[in-house]
Amino acid sequence: MPSAVAAPGLGWGLWVTRAHCRAPYWPGAASPASLLGSGLKICGLKTRHLREEKQPRWARLLQPPGEARGGPGASKIDVGEARGAGLLLLPPVRPPQGAGRPGEPSGLPRALPGEGTPGEGSSGDTATPNPARRARVCPCRCQALLYGDAEKPVETGARAAPGAAEPRPVCTCDKKPCGCQKADVNYAFLHSTDLLPACNGEITTMSFLQDVVDILLQYVVKSFDRSTKVIDFHYPNELLQEYNWELADQPQTLEEILLNCRTTLKYAIKTGHPRYFNQLSTGLDMVGLAADWLTSAANTNMFTYEIAPVFVLLEYVTLRKMREMVGWPGGCGDGIFSPGGAISNMYAMLIARFKMFPEVKEKGMAAIPRLVAFTSEHSHFSVKKGAAALGIGTDSVILIRCDERYSAQRDATAGTTVYGAFDPLIAIADICKKYKIWMHVDGAWGGGLLMSRKHKWKLNGVERANSVTWNPHKMMGVPLQCSALLVREEGLMQSCNQMHASYLFQQDKHYDLSYDTGDKALQCGRHVDVFKLWLMWRAKGTTGFEAQIDKCLELAEYLYNKIKNREGYEMVFDGKPQHTNVCFWYIPPSLRSMEDNEERMSRLMKVAPVIKARMMEYGTTMVSYQPLGDKVNFFRMVISNPAATHQDIDFLIDEIERLGQDL
Repeated sequence: MPSAVAAPGLGWGLWVTRAHCRAPYWPGAASPASLLGSGLKICGLKTRHLREEKQPRWARLLQPPGEARGGPGASKIDVGEARGAGLLLLPPVRPPQGAGRPGEPSGLPRALPGEGTPGEGSSGDTATPNPARRARVCPCRCQALLYGDAEKPVETGARAAPGAAEPRPVCTCDKKPCGCQKADVNYAFLHSTDLLPACNGEITTMSFLQDVVDILLQYVVKSFDRSTKVIDFHYPNELLQEYNWELADQPQTLEEILLNCRTTLKYAIKTGHPRYFNQLSTGLDMVGLAADWLTSAANTNMFTYEIAPVFVLLEYVTLRKMREMVGWPGGCGDGIFSPGGAISNMYAMLIARFKMFPEVKEKGMAAIPRLVAFTSEHSHFSVKKGAAALGIGTDSVILIRCDERYSAQRDATAGTTVYGAFDPLIAIADICKKYKIWMHVDGAWGGGLLMSRKHKWKLNGVERANSVTWNPHKMMGVPLQCSALLVREEGLMQSCNQMHASYLFQQDKHYDLSYDTGDKALQCGRHVDVFKLWLMWRAKGTTGFEAQIDKCLELAEYLYNKIKNREGYEMVFDGKPQHTNVCFWYIPPSLRSMEDNEERMSRLMKVAPVIKARMMEYGTTMVSYQPLGDKVNFFRMVISNPAATHQDIDFLIDEIERLGQDL
């Protein structure tokens, strides 16, 4: 592993590693000859600086003035010359106690910026260690992280078979987590300009990003700890006064940037917490999280194959699989991942309008008759938003009354937002076919049930739809955002939206232009949303998603059975929920004997908001509430978090009663 060559008077040292970091070695006299003779290599920035030449430039730099080559000791080093020779200058290091013999196991050294390195090969000068926080970089990763495959040092001996994985240097300790001491980097005097692509910025960048990952991992672990709060709630004015969130002209140090990261997560909602039930999108999947990190690192755009080759292909195969699950033969059709279900629904309205009146693309709404959209009275508000944005107008959205189970009789929503109701898709499809109406199914919330053999019957008839919205970031637990629009007719989306931008979609490219998907989207820049879903699907398989979804529906039924006849609870509608939405009122003891009149409704309306506020202030759990129509505020419990258990449902019931018994 590492050794040290001191640079007296400069307060810096050179980090030296044995090839592949097999074993620690601390030579007593670290001359260039002894370093080379012991099989050690200076960890420079490029391969050429690691080759054991007869007299490499870095060896000349280490040679003491007036001393024969290979003599003992170490010399002063000119920092500029050293960097020019490709040497990686790190803070000085000192060997751990007891180290000294080749092959003898020992811990790794801890380097203190500004501190001298006493001992052989050093002047013995010391300085007071800087008290600022220091990051840690495991030096045994140097070769693996500093060099790409094409730049790795050449190893002697047998070569691996073509296609075989390159051997990666690893820590030799067997402790989990790794207990090795680390080299320190002082962030108090570093800025973003010291990170890559800055010259010699590799180690600082690795250190900084590893510290960010440490912060994230601590947050992730705490998110699943039931003893931690779901939220550390503060009022807006408190957070604004407690921290300085303003943007300044001068840069902050990396130390302050890391503090910003910690502060942000400290007050963030732990949406992966097993007792977070507030939204349709809950939970935190580890594979999905890893995929999101990878997507951000790739940092590319989805408009052409040439800049996102793998991601474009993954979108193609994933959308085809989703269309197969809808029931379209062979997964035929088209589709796209969009920024959420609201945009997917608007896409569907846009394409439906173009299908009926293609001239609207050039001539506008004035050239076509008035259009009307029929939708459930409990459909998502995005239907009206889409109508407003497309010039159809909200007055042209006709709301269809629902039956006693809150499903529409002429429109198509698969899993309404509040009640979780599924509209009768087959009957609606018959009407649409008879009158030649475009049928769109908003399955943003309920589409995930297509993964379940036990529950997919609730979407019978979806295969007859012209388009379907499906949000994997809801019931399937894919990290936000991940929403797909699926269209049965292939090529229609392209014809509707394409504008032939020649600087992106050249027609004489050397590959199949059908994989340049950007011209069928409204956006130009489009985020890579598919990789999270694809990687999770690979990790879980369809059966894994099925088990996850079945569990959530079973928990919803468990909650319903526990409270339907429990004192102090009233259900908003009769019958077992169709989805994981469980809607109920909690009736405090003071209201249970009151007659059902206006005064009781007025007092009951205040119960859910107060309990919710107390939940947030205590930080114990979160569940949504709302009024709807003539119904006063009620709790809308939704379960999509794979981490939730029966014990968490029991806790929620007990907590509602604890927080609301005095109301």
